[in-house]
Amino acid sequence: MSANEGGEADLDRMLLAPEVAEILNVSVPRVYELVRAGVLPSVRLGRQVRVDRRKLQAFLDGGGRCLPDSDL
Repeated sequence: MSANEGGEADLDRMLLAPEVAEILNVSVPRVYELVRAGVLPSVRLGRQVRVDRRKLQAFLDGGGRCLPDSDL
């Protein structure tokens, strides 16, 4: 069974910046800006940026908040 055949394996797959951009309906450069600013939870693999699908979903479920309430 390949990694893409199992539903669980697909959920564990890290997303590329263009995939994140499509999900968020923003440009790819905007995804990189959000990663650099620490807004999006991400992992760097060399020069590549990857986003864990589950962490992205948790980020969205939390309203996409990037700052703690105390900073308002």
